[in-house]
Amino acid sequence: MEKSVPMNEWNTMKTQRAINRVHLLIHGSALAALFYYRITSITAIATSSSSSSPIVFVAHLLIFAAELTLSFMWLLSQASLWNPVARTVYPERLPSDDDLPSLDVFICTADPVKEPSLGVMNTVISALALDYPPTKLHVYLSDDGGSPVTLRALQRARSFAKVWLPFCRKYEVKNRCPQAYFLGEERRVGDTDHFSLEEKSIEEAYEDFKSSMSKIVAEADVMASKDHSPIVEVIGEDGEEMPLVVYVAREKRPSHPHNFKAGALNVLLRVSGMMSNSPYILSLDCDMYCNDPTSARQAMCFHLDPKISQNLAFVQFPQIFHNIRREHDIYDGALRFIWTKWEGFNGLRGPVLSGTGFYIKREALYGTRKLQPNIDLNQLNEYYGSSNEFIKSIYRSYKPNFPSTESLQNEVQLLASCSYDKDTKWGQEVGYRYFSVVEDYFTGFNLHCEGWISVYFAPSRPCFLGSSPISLGETLVQNMRWFLGASQVALSRYSPLVYGAMRMSVLQSMAYAELACYAIHFLPVYILALLPQLCFLAGVPLYPQVSSPFFAVFVFVFVSSLLKHAQEVLASGDSLRAWVNEQRVWVMKSLTSFSFAAANAILEKMGLAKAGFVPTSKVTDDEVDKLYQMGKYDFRAPPPFMVILCSIYMLNLASLVVGLARVLVKGKMNEMAMQAFVPLFGVVMHYPLMEGMVLRKDGGRVSPSVSLLSVVVSSLVSICAAFAHY
Repeated sequence: MEKSVPMNEWNTMKTQRAINRVHLLIHGSALAALFYYRITSITAIATSSSSSSPIVFVAHLLIFAAELTLSFMWLLSQASLWNPVARTVYPERLPSDDDLPSLDVFICTADPVKEPSLGVMNTVISALALDYPPTKLHVYLSDDGGSPVTLRALQRARSFAKVWLPFCRKYEVKNRCPQAYFLGEERRVGDTDHFSLEEKSIEEAYEDFKSSMSKIVAEADVMASKDHSPIVEVIGEDGEEMPLVVYVAREKRPSHPHNFKAGALNVLLRVSGMMSNSPYILSLDCDMYCNDPTSARQAMCFHLDPKISQNLAFVQFPQIFHNIRREHDIYDGALRFIWTKWEGFNGLRGPVLSGTGFYIKREALYGTRKLQPNIDLNQLNEYYGSSNEFIKSIYRSYKPNFPSTESLQNEVQLLASCSYDKDTKWGQEVGYRYFSVVEDYFTGFNLHCEGWISVYFAPSRPCFLGSSPISLGETLVQNMRWFLGASQVALSRYSPLVYGAMRMSVLQSMAYAELACYAIHFLPVYILALLPQLCFLAGVPLYPQVSSPFFAVFVFVFVSSLLKHAQEVLASGDSLRAWVNEQRVWVMKSLTSFSFAAANAILEKMGLAKAGFVPTSKVTDDEVDKLYQMGKYDFRAPPPFMVILCSIYMLNLASLVVGLARVLVKGKMNEMAMQAFVPLFGVVMHYPLMEGMVLRKDGGRVSPSVSLLSVVVSSLVSICAAFAHY
């Protein structure tokens, strides 16, 4: 019997794995020595017969707490570095088109103001143009704003797709997002006159399409609605060699919880189950267009692999951003550290579900494997709701079922109603999970707890391209939302260190726990950004003297951390400039996004606040883009964020200048050298803040009112510290 040829392969990244494990051993040993010093020092202070101030004892406890927290998070991070794995696919080994499974595509939009229709429709068109049998491809657009603009735009987009798709297939166009194609970066050059004429005709059709988008926006109400009835509309005619296009606006009422994006996805899951019922689903954000039409075939190399298909829940592609420039990524918008971790997750039964760009198995979302074989209809209604027709579709193989009859129309309207989830398992054990505002992380976590596996695949050509925030304000707000959701999980009964540890391997639960607990970084960063500086002003030493052998231990831990981060950045193909930017932005996020996220999660846990979800704006601002291209920060962030950042910077500057002068006068450099370095490092690393407060005159500078308030706050704190101990 001939041995079957594999459709995919995986390989351990041996060099990176060796570096990670050696660093774990050496750095861990240095941390053990550091803890020994701290414990003995704190014990000596506590038992000292001299009249040591309680402030000194508390300061040493706080700095030790910061070091313990950072070490704990570092230990959790080692799980995703333990066994990084890379994967390869062979789409040419797939079965014929007739034997490929059908595929549904889910695209979500919520606000036509923040998410302009032209960009959304380009994503839709790129999905329609996937290199996949058109009769087995179905595209669903969820319009959570219920805007007539989006519906009319989708109708117009499908009309344009009728000429765009044949052109792409005929000439094997690689980039099938028309907006990206006509920018010229991948336009074909030197082809026949016939091609040139046809391309010109298509470009004219696209210009007409763009004009029609502008006209639709001008004529219709673009405001998102929070109170509207469900709308499900099939766009197109039967019998065409075109993928099915369906517009879905779920019912929304102010009196009913809508469960953010997870609620919209679950409506698409139910409606598509009644209509196309494809066994696999591609989920895309409205700004994440298909950059490689073969992504579906690449994903099927895993989903159709008999060795893993039975337990494979989803295939996750990386999020790559077309508006990020490698040498100008001052906000860490490329999320390099995430995709490095996902390579490590690949060696731990697979990565986290990451919001967009993933092909997921419908069966995994339905959770049918948990049900008893002899379960009755009443029990199924408790799980899946009151629609018996939908329940039938769960156990029905793929069969298109367009809502042409009145009864079927009523059924899909019911499935899209805002009350359908009530008293069911939707959002708890069925579909995308509701508990957290980061439904992707929480859903993937639950699937892994249920025994499913996943795959992370990063091909050389990005399969999907989106847009990332290129202003500090949008970046910090987006990260606050992400880590609010992660903190919700960390503070709940679903905490990966407890709930996950009983349902998955120790390393996998540690990897999930790192993400869930990530916002706690704000605590040690605040301590290290304030306490050594204040103690430096007050003349309180927190670190060993230069002559002490433990001085070398602290220096080694600091340098080791920086070098490991630099090694990861360089191994990813980025430069040392990217390393500096990541260091800088991580501190900014810790002091603002992470702290506000953690505080909101705690307040919500206490019943004093409620989580919210605000879409990131996809509208391009010329001034913001110009600053980004120049490598300058746009400091027009929320004032509370900027006051925190600028006040801490000014305090570090005052600590460095005043504290260093006092140390030199008193001749205490031997015991205060490391404490002098801490504010020096902060001042140099975050020099752009000083530039924004003092030197810049453009629109992206720090506002004068924020600068003035920051100077006042930092001065008062510095004065109090300077006279606290001397």
